[in-house]
Amino acid sequence: MIEVKIKRLELAHTWTISRNSSDFKDNVFVRIQKDGIVGYGEAAPNVRYGENAQLTVHKIEEAKGLFAEHDLYNYVDLKTALDKKIIDQSCAKAALDIALMDWIGNALQVPLYKLWGLNISRSPLTSFSIGIDTPEIIRQKVKEASDYPILKIKVGTKDDEMIINTVRSVTDKPIRVDANEGWKIKEEALEKIQWLKSQGVEFVEQPMPSTMLEETAWLRERSDLPIIADEAVKTAADIPKLATAYDGINIKLMKAGGLLEALRMIQMAKALDLKIMLGCMIESSVAISAAAHLAPYVDWADLDGNLLIKNDPFSGVKVKDGQLVYNNKPGLGVEGNF
Repeated sequence: MIEVKIKRLELAHTWTISRNSSDFKDNVFVRIQKDGIVGYGEAAPNVRYGENAQLTVHKIEEAKGLFAEHDLYNYVDLKTALDKKIIDQSCAKAALDIALMDWIGNALQVPLYKLWGLNISRSPLTSFSIGIDTPEIIRQKVKEASDYPILKIKVGTKDDEMIINTVRSVTDKPIRVDANEGWKIKEEALEKIQWLKSQGVEFVEQPMPSTMLEETAWLRERSDLPIIADEAVKTAADIPKLATAYDGINIKLMKAGGLLEALRMIQMAKALDLKIMLGCMIESSVAISAAAHLAPYVDWADLDGNLLIKNDPFSGVKVKDGQLVYNNKPGLGVEGNF
């Protein structure tokens, strides 16, 4: 009923953020088959959360029995059971959740965005991410991203000004920055934000470590740019305590544990008047397409993980000039080589 495979996704460029670099990612893919209907899911393990491909596979194997015990149409009950079974390795839960919801959409012959009553014309443009690199490579990456109207720039090092100046030497399009917890001193973070505003930056993602909530609240009081939580937020339970320190949250299916928890997070954030960004890890078109079905709900999108790899084994939701392009196929709308 459930098959699991590890596939190596090769990055088009070395991917560097403030804490590590990668040339590839080993992601875990899931296929559910029942009653002649198939659903695909994907896990993108992240070392930041103590995850790896082998442990993810182990957690998925342990949870397989739940799918035999439950009617798949009762996916709310199945989510509750998964939450109890997998208490770490949230990406493993995400893979099963995504595959389950793909199966549901395929069984009902409806795209997930229609199942949720969403208008895809409301989906925001997605940004395209530029990792930390040398000035020469940064310029090359920015030129390669000429079709994308918004860029997200990775910062969080001693070379932040060089990185932004290099980007600005090539383009004047809107940019967003992500420090990935790279700034440790609040006063220095404030100085950086003040300078970044002068460079046409729209907002700053996770400027300080997730544990530095008081310092981030201090920073938010003085910042002229919105501050968005990423590493500081995983599930809906994390959101209330962040509301005084951040202007918004970045929801990622891999952190949340799938689409159903992401839906809960969206409703919680809206209730607290927080802005919502929909982000991703390095992922194939399976997980990116899954997240895209939530995009009409949110303020900002950063769904480019599949655009950063050169051997995507699946196809699904596309991107044209930054706009998400849906194919109206049921479920996630994905097909490919499992």
